[in-house]
Amino acid sequence: MRTPDHVLTEVESSRIVATDCSSSHILVVDDDPAVRHLISDYFGQYGIQTVSATSRSGVARQLAGGDTSAIILDLHLGEDNGLDLLREIRSSSDVPVILLTGRSRDEVDCVVGLELGADDYLTKPFGIRELYARFRAVRRRRVNGGLLRTRDVERGGYKFGGWRLDRRSRRLIDPQERPVALSKGEYALLLAFLDAPERPLSREYLLQATRLHEDIFDRSIDVQVLRLRRKLEAEPKAPRVIKTERGVGYVFAIPVEQSRWPD
Repeated sequence: MRTPDHVLTEVESSRIVATDCSSSHILVVDDDPAVRHLISDYFGQYGIQTVSATSRSGVARQLAGGDTSAIILDLHLGEDNGLDLLREIRSSSDVPVILLTGRSRDEVDCVVGLELGADDYLTKPFGIRELYARFRAVRRRRVNGGLLRTRDVERGGYKFGGWRLDRRSRRLIDPQERPVALSKGEYALLLAFLDAPERPLSREYLLQATRLHEDIFDRSIDVQVLRLRRKLEAEPKAPRVIKTERGVGYVFAIPVEQSRWPD
């Protein structure tokens, strides 16, 4: 069976991951030397170079070099707060970030981290093979996401209830022709709804469609829906656009027209 043009095969994506990292390095931000050495030794077996930082200033110096392909970030860095550091990273860089946390009860911090723009997380103690597998998965998603963004430019956009979503510029325009800012998560969630209007969609489906980590509890989607409702609905507490389907999930309740740019 022929692989769709927009989907990379395992072999192709693995080759791209290896090629992409061969001329750059992974930044490991952890104050535990044992963890740093473990990651460095294992990733080195696959020809992937790692460098280390243990503070905010060290991270800034490494990012200034411009050749960091991914960051593995411990949420607990002595005096530095990992979430604050993640905010600083995301203010200037879109480099993939995998969070490490030392306590299972830190799940809320990890959810916040994902909403701030982290790509994945692991709880210590972790298996180094799993960390490497998650790193590869993050890189594949970024490669596939790049292809999808390219296709967004070709696909035009959507119209619904006086609103327009322009996929060329990734901009949402309200009925008064005013732009409405969307986070990456809100944009991905809106696309999932617009691709399947007037159909009940489960939380599990929306989790997959927005590429949130599969271990995150369903309430994370509820938070994203609430934020999107605040931007789309005249009365978010009495929604008319994104309605709750009790026992199922959500439905985008108004018709959607898909438009394409002329060839």
